[in-house]
Amino acid sequence: MTLLQASFDPSIAQEFESGLSNFDIMEIPFFDGPNFWHLLLRFAFNLAVCWVLTHFFYYRKSRRRDYYFTFIMFGVTIFLLLFLLQNLSIEIGFALGLFAIFGMIRYRTTTLPVREMTYLFVIIGVSIINGFGMSASYAALLASNLLVILVIWGLESISITRPEATKIIRYEKIELIQPDRQAELIEDLRHRTGLDIKKVQVGSIDFLKDTAYLKVTYKPTDSLPNDIDMITKFKEG
Repeated sequence: MTLLQASFDPSIAQEFESGLSNFDIMEIPFFDGPNFWHLLLRFAFNLAVCWVLTHFFYYRKSRRRDYYFTFIMFGVTIFLLLFLLQNLSIEIGFALGLFAIFGMIRYRTTTLPVREMTYLFVIIGVSIINGFGMSASYAALLASNLLVILVIWGLESISITRPEATKIIRYEKIELIQPDRQAELIEDLRHRTGLDIKKVQVGSIDFLKDTAYLKVTYKPTDSLPNDIDMITKFKEG
C-alpha cells in the first residue's frame, strides 16, 4: 500500500483530466470537469426537492402512482433542459413560456384536477429555479426550496385546505328541493348515502319524471380520489 502511494503521481491524474477537457468533437468539449460536477450536484438537489414534494405531501394523501411518475419526470426534464441551455442567450421569457405551456396542460382522457395541477405547477417552478438560477448562490437556492416546502407543509397541515369531494345524484323527492326545505333535503341525503354532506346545489329538474339532478358537496372519509364522482350513468352498450 505504501509502495502504491509512493508511486502515485497526482500530476498524472491532472494531466489525464486535462487531456479529456482539451479533447473535443466538432468544437464541443468531451468533458468539462467543473460544469459536470456542478450538474450532478444541482441535479441531485433538485431531484431530492421534487421527491420530497411528491412523496411526502402529494402521494401521502392521494396515493396516485401515475401522477407520482409524472411529477418526478417533469422536474427532471425541465431542470436538465434549462441547465444544459444555460450557456445560450435565453431570456427569462423562455422559462416563463415553458412554465405557462406545461402549467396549462390537459390530458385527453380527463381534465387535470386542481390539486394535481397545483403540484405540477410547483414542481415545474422549483425545477426552473434550480435549473435557471445559475447566478444565485447555493444559500439562496436552498432558502427558496425550503420556503416552498415549508409553505406546502403548512397549507397541507391546516384543515381549511383539505379538499372536499362532490358527487352528482339523480334525486326523486323533488318536493324537498325547495329552498326552505334544504335542511330536510340534506338530512335525507345524509341518511340515504351515509356521506357527511355539507352543501347541496339543485341542477336540472324533470317534472315529467319527478326527478332532479343534485350536486352534493361532502367531506370524504379518506384522501383517496374518486374518479367517477361526477358520472351520473354509464352508457349501455
